[in-house]
Amino acid sequence: MKRVISVAAISAFALLTGCASQNFSQPTAPLNGEVTTNLKADVKVGELIEGQSSVNVLFGFFKLGGDTQFADGVSYGGGEGGFALGLDPVADAKSAAAFKAVKASGADLIVAPRYEVSVQDYKVYKTVTVKVTGNKGTISSIQ
Repeated sequence: MKRVISVAAISAFALLTGCASQNFSQPTAPLNGEVTTNLKADVKVGELIEGQSSVNVLFGFFKLGGDTQFADGVSYGGGEGGFALGLDPVADAKSAAAFKAVKASGADLIVAPRYEVSVQDYKVYKTVTVKVTGNKGTISSIQ
């Protein structure tokens, strides 16, 4: 009988007490960094330039071969949906094609780049080929 009373007392105590979570949130200002400058570049537009790159992807994850040099600041979403170890093969091919076009022509940048993307998908094996065309841009002065 004592045992029943002690079990009932423990049960009543457990029912009367409980766990509670509290969360205090403090609104904060967004951390958007914005850099502005009054510098203006004088860009001379030249002749048509182009570059091409391709990458092979196995099982949608393993990148086979491809280029090893890429244009800095060229980061595009390829929209293809395939990833090579977390990297987008279309974006990689675009960046490599832009690098080749700028390097081969001696340009500082590509003015109005246009990308032609070709994807040959064989379910297990995929080849992504990108061709970029645009005009040669040479920075003559920065004010």
